[in-house]
Amino acid sequence: MMQPRERALIFTADDFGLHERVNAAVERAHRDGVLNAASLMVAAPAAADAVARAQRLPKLRVGLHLVLADGASRLPRERIPALVDAQGRFGDNMVRDGFRFFFLPHVRAQLALEIRAQFEAFAATGLALDHVNTHKHFHLHPTVLSLILSIGREFGLRAVRLPLEAGAPAALKPWLALVRSRLARAGIAHNDYVVGIANTGAMDEAVLLDAIARLPAQGVGEIYCHPAEAPAAGEGPITASMQSYRHADELAALVSPRVADALARAGVRHGGFTDVFFDGREVDRDGHGGRGGHGDHAAAPHKAGLAEGRASS
Repeated sequence: MMQPRERALIFTADDFGLHERVNAAVERAHRDGVLNAASLMVAAPAAADAVARAQRLPKLRVGLHLVLADGASRLPRERIPALVDAQGRFGDNMVRDGFRFFFLPHVRAQLALEIRAQFEAFAATGLALDHVNTHKHFHLHPTVLSLILSIGREFGLRAVRLPLEAGAPAALKPWLALVRSRLARAGIAHNDYVVGIANTGAMDEAVLLDAIARLPAQGVGEIYCHPAEAPAAGEGPITASMQSYRHADELAALVSPRVADALARAGVRHGGFTDVFFDGREVDRDGHGGRGGHGDHAAAPHKAGLAEGRASS
């Protein structure tokens, strides 16, 4: 079990399953680089390919990347008509949708159905659930977070990303503190800070080297990125919102010998959430010992300690 003031670092790739170029980059970055974990979009076009790759990478920690904005739903539109368009996609007006999630009971009910469906789809893969986060950090919304915590417990939820980065707007920090407090009260492990928001789509070698050089004296950090292999000639961006993303540069950074050497010299513990917080001991969807199982493993006391000893960011 991790000690409350120990330093640790998690390298995560988001959007696993979005495209085969993303999946191939995740596999290479894990095999040949520093990548520890990936967050799976269960309803994305290349989700099956992502799962197949993960099943042959036993040390790759895989979590659920819940999609509730700017992406495809798991359930058909007729089950959640208040959430998606005619093509079964969530919109990108998160402010509007956030108000609807909070104030409209029928929307909340459909939201709960979709969140449960995505957890169920992940469980059906047979992969151990390393962590949960959301596309575009939508779990900062109180209704979304409440549903994740209540539904996730049925599927072995133990860790959630806290998207707190150095330089976060002052107006956002009280909200992030509230999220952190809710996770701690729920006994859910979480990182102390992230690196990846300010440089989304541009997490190149220089950014990773700088992040490693600036690691705080204590706490758990998560560096997250969006790697993908370079497109073929004439191939467009993976999604319209990713037109400016430098996916190939992010992949190159994750397999860079300079980054690996800097990480080794930093002497910081690294791995997925399962490794950092639970000594590599996995649980199945019922919270019992799963792949590499362990029986009962209480981590709540040290998670409370982490909540009391946050790294500054």
